Amino acid sequence: MTDEMREIIERVLKMVSATDYIKPEDLPNISLYMDQVTTFMEEQLSETKRYPDDKILTKTMINNYAKNKLLPPPDKKRYSREHLLLLIFIYYFKNILSIHDIQILLGPITERYFQSGTDKNMSYIYKEIFDTIFAQTEYLKKDLLRGLSAAEKTFANAPSEDQPFLRDFSFICLLSFDVYMKKMLIENLIDGMQLPGEGKAKDRKRKAKEKPKE
Repeated sequence: MTDEMREIIERVLKMVSATDYIKPEDLPNISLYMDQVTTFMEEQLSETKRYPDDKILTKTMINNYAKNKLLPPPDKKRYSREHLLLLIFIYYFKNILSIHDIQILLGPITERYFQSGTDKNMSYIYKEIFDTIFAQTEYLKKDLLRGLSAAEKTFANAPSEDQPFLRDFSFICLLSFDVYMKKMLIENLIDGMQLPGEGKAKDRKRKAKEKPKE
């Protein structure tokens, strides 16, 4: 394993250990205009960017989310705390899921808990989920280290000058396969869900395949 790869692993592990999330109590107590929303998200999630010029959230993204019914419309151009919580969920989901999958996933949550008027609201959903997620960081670190250890044992019979690159490649393949399998699991779970009046996603896909071409 190259020194560069080791540095990357150490940095990622350190980031995983230090990772926090935007807590509901950290959200503004007032509704925000769109410019304020994008500024808030940029400030809070800038650590997750790959490149400095990457955008966390733009006006176009927000408008597209509203257009695709991922986000309820703002009230007089102002976005509430619950809008912000939904945008945070969307930010993480959009890296691995399609817009339609996110719609299926968030649709029932929005319908039941967005501005519910009870203590079982979007803040309740958000806190429960993220508290659970970040309680698992130690398991994630151990899993990464197991993968790293397995990759370091590969290509023992390869030319010595090629071993560092090949072991880096091996570790990346292990991580990629893990992501691929989990993405398949997520998609199958979503296919078992349904939007009101639409039936389950897997049934819609089957009917679309069976529909004769004109």
